[in-house]
Amino acid sequence: MRSLCLRGAAAVASLGSLVAAAVLAAATAPASAQTTLTLGLYGGSFEKTMRETVIPGFQKEHKVEFKLVAGNSTDTLARLQAQKAKQEMDVVFLDDGVLYQAIQLGFCAPLANAPIYNDLHDVVKVKGNKGVGLGFVATGYTYNTKYFKEKGWAPPSSWKELADPKYKKLLALSPITGTYGLHALVMMARVHGGSETNIEPGFKAMQAVAPNILSFPPSPAKMSEALQSGDVVISIWGSGRSVALTNTGFPVDFVYPKEGAVALMIGMCPVAKPDASELAQRFLEFNLRPEIQAVWAKEQGAGPANKNTKLAPDVAKLVPFGPEQVSKLVSVDWDVINKEREGWTKRWQREVEK
Repeated sequence: MRSLCLRGAAAVASLGSLVAAAVLAAATAPASAQTTLTLGLYGGSFEKTMRETVIPGFQKEHKVEFKLVAGNSTDTLARLQAQKAKQEMDVVFLDDGVLYQAIQLGFCAPLANAPIYNDLHDVVKVKGNKGVGLGFVATGYTYNTKYFKEKGWAPPSSWKELADPKYKKLLALSPITGTYGLHALVMMARVHGGSETNIEPGFKAMQAVAPNILSFPPSPAKMSEALQSGDVVISIWGSGRSVALTNTGFPVDFVYPKEGAVALMIGMCPVAKPDASELAQRFLEFNLRPEIQAVWAKEQGAGPANKNTKLAPDVAKLVPFGPEQVSKLVSVDWDVINKEREGWTKRWQREVEK
């Protein structure tokens, strides 16, 4: 009996030890638990840069795992809408126009206060402080330098030159459903006395441009094909796209119009959710550090949002960089555009793409 009691006492002691160990483990679990951040982002080379360079750098400072959900901006916005009751994503990367839609729909949380936001160019700052630009490219002229030289033409210098009769059936323009075509409409309104809130001068000006337009390539690949075929020799396109085409050996150059090239921003925001992780805010700030900005410039052709970024000369010449070029960038009012876009699209299709 005494032996049995001793064994019982030992068992109780052992059980007590196990309970104590379990309590200790439970108490220490949150400190060692692995946080997971889910990113909604572009696929392809953007995702590759994120996985191979940016995320590993962040993980050196923070104990966190990542889940990546790739897709274009409209895909990511659709996921935000589908998950409205319980958001799974923590940070999203979106084209600037779609970012403003996400903000209007209440999917983006305010940015936390951080000194790094004082180091950014104004062009990447978002009204309402619920998003910010990771970087930007410029929308302006891309033209065939060989053809222009043979004709003795000077490079285009103004948005108004879109209507120059010498470009008859030599111009390619993205449809208004694409950002470049939309930028062209807004800038034509601005240089003719209008604005986003007074788009009429833009449509009137585009009616004069229409005879010059040979095609409306629906994608960057189709625009490249149109230029490389020689069917068109001038277009409104992005600086990064122009550089990519130049790198193939094709003779094109990019021009910042004197009235300003439009900043096409790669936007990002923390997703609004009750259980939002503080690391989502830290990850946005990390991406804005000068050394990470240099990675995005080199790998993705994104002009740095952070004014303190240093770039190698061979990278600096390929992106909007430095006071002179950044000062030539203008922003459009996406709050106004997104409200009017459906009506503008229908009118564009009737009057411009007819």
